[in-house]
Amino acid sequence: MKAIRFDRFGGPEVLRLVDMPDPVPGPGELLVEVHAVSVVAGDCKLRNGDMAGVLALRPPRVPGRDGAGIVRAAGDGVAAFEAGDRVCFTCQYGEQGTYAELAVRPESDVARMPRRLNFIEAAAVTHAGICAYIAIVDTAAVEAGDKVLVHAAAGAIGGIAVQLCGMLGAEVAGTCKARNLDHVKSLGAHRAIAYDREDFSRAVSGQDVVIDMIGGDVHTRSREVLRPGGRLVWLIAEPFGEPHDGRDIEVRQAIVKDSPETLAAVMGLADEGRIRPLISDVLPLYRAAEAHRIMEAGENTRGRLVLDTRRLAP
Repeated sequence: MKAIRFDRFGGPEVLRLVDMPDPVPGPGELLVEVHAVSVVAGDCKLRNGDMAGVLALRPPRVPGRDGAGIVRAAGDGVAAFEAGDRVCFTCQYGEQGTYAELAVRPESDVARMPRRLNFIEAAAVTHAGICAYIAIVDTAAVEAGDKVLVHAAAGAIGGIAVQLCGMLGAEVAGTCKARNLDHVKSLGAHRAIAYDREDFSRAVSGQDVVIDMIGGDVHTRSREVLRPGGRLVWLIAEPFGEPHDGRDIEVRQAIVKDSPETLAAVMGLADEGRIRPLISDVLPLYRAAEAHRIMEAGENTRGRLVLDTRRLAP
């Protein structure tokens, strides 16, 4: 099979399209023909070595956290899937990833693909949907009537978070670049705040929940807009300190941990049309290095960047 692999840590240029042996499913595993994968920030951190100390990972490595494709074979003991099924799946960074033509995944990491979505859309909603669900439902416990401020609301995770809040009956505000204001409102936000034009901490107040995916000074200023007893939930954020300002604020980390239940919940919502995938661009697999450059340059501000793994050459 063809796969994108890096044999040393470094910049995007270390990503190479290489030939690798076809994987073989063992008991309880599925062999999936991969059609699309999403590009996430963690893929870049894995490639440049930022995760090496935390996860004790060393090259060679294939990046990739999720994917969508077709089951080609099932190992012994697989009960819920068979060859020909369209599926979405997740993958941990401690394993070889999904930037490849084929992937072997445990049955527990696989869910049926929403019927209304194509492979590109399904890949775009998988990891982003899991992150948003864990932040909004599991960690923040958003309820009807809550006032929620979502930072980075035009992004892949933030955009789905806005949709989830709306589904739950919350009053949602979202921060984004000025050019994305209409996009964020189209996702169901009651108010969109252009952070490159105004200070969000002066635009809203009395929030029950803030979802922070930025960190740093944004995290600190987010405390100011919460009501007493409000919840500040963070994930994938830059480093920050917790000021001792005497505010009655509960700070929670949304810990992104894949589970069959969360994957099934996200796929179910997507199948019902209650959350929709957000796609910024689609690039062929052989242009994975370009996708990483776009991510690290901060140029991907609206939705998920997706690799089409069926396109292997110019």
